[in-house]
Amino acid sequence: MKWVLLALRNLRHQRGRTLLTLLGVAVAVITFTALRTIVGSWLSAAEHSAQDRIATRHKVTFLMTLPRRYIDRVRALPGVEQATFASWFGGKHPVRDKEFFATIAVDRDSFFEVYDDMALPPEQLAAFRQDRQAAVVGDALAARFGWKVGDRVTLRGTIFPGSWQFNVRGIYQATRKAVDRSSFIFRWDYLNDWSGLLAAQRDQLGWIVCRVSDPGRSAALSQQIDRMFESEEQQTATMSEREMNNSFLGMFGAVLGAIDLVSLVIILIMALILGNTIAMGVRERTKEFGMLRAVGFTPRQLALLILGEGMATGLLGAGLGVLLAFPLIDQGLGRFVEENMGGLFPHFRVPWQTTLQALILGLLLGALAAAIPAYRALRLRVVDALRRVG
Repeated sequence: MKWVLLALRNLRHQRGRTLLTLLGVAVAVITFTALRTIVGSWLSAAEHSAQDRIATRHKVTFLMTLPRRYIDRVRALPGVEQATFASWFGGKHPVRDKEFFATIAVDRDSFFEVYDDMALPPEQLAAFRQDRQAAVVGDALAARFGWKVGDRVTLRGTIFPGSWQFNVRGIYQATRKAVDRSSFIFRWDYLNDWSGLLAAQRDQLGWIVCRVSDPGRSAALSQQIDRMFESEEQQTATMSEREMNNSFLGMFGAVLGAIDLVSLVIILIMALILGNTIAMGVRERTKEFGMLRAVGFTPRQLALLILGEGMATGLLGAGLGVLLAFPLIDQGLGRFVEENMGGLFPHFRVPWQTTLQALILGLLLGALAAAIPAYRALRLRVVDALRRVG
């Protein structure tokens, strides 16, 4: 314990420099935590996917559609409890068109049965099914645009051009972390009956989602569905909900790689900050170390003292960064991202694993930064130390 106290007391040798070092490490830790939270949030949608849902899309890409008649054949398969379908609409707010949110046309009768992790009051669900122009929005999206039940909403279509009118009949809440709270959901029949559709676009689906009775048979059922459509003009690719999310995330693999690279740069910056500070401190106190040797301190004890000082500096800086990261990310950046980019980051919170990584990194980098000064202390002779400082 006395060695820990002695290491902490040495931090007060140059208080201003120590404070700036701690702040520098803290800023690096905040940046590192934010980057790792982005990756963690991005992957959480796949990690928290439902185990009993499988999804079927066109074999080539999400952008190609499937015939409406496919859903009836899927529903008839043994092992399929419920099945629903949806299509990407690509709507924009007519004024705030830079703000992204998912706009999806869904089957009015079955969508919220399959996606029961989107909690919608029964009276709002009934209103959604009765009104052809009805829409249901996530609570985060409703809060962002100030929408409430009963509002008349206009969206600008991008894939299906025009000015589209909707009645907000419900606001859903998520009961699972992976659920996007900023989706705009409306009835597929409203889209399919639109007079502007080409003949080839009518009765087309974006994807099919099934709830299976036995999640252990999901792989076999997926293969069965794909075999069923092998001889059709549009073949399918069926996978678990997690695999489907992962395949979507795979398109952003380069972005995730870039974030990992930046994280490594941040770690390098932390090491340089700590290394510079500790090396300067040790060099300035060479006389002090020579005197400690003269009164009986061994080289090993001096080396341990320097290592302890480095580890204490790294841990304190990392701890300060972690303390600041929680309010900045969880309450500030996280809320903004969830409300504005919920489709990509449905749950933007600092994972405890990232906090632990930051603290361990601070400790290890502090030890690494002190390694060379500690090694020099092992080789330090009393005469040389006192002669060097005059």
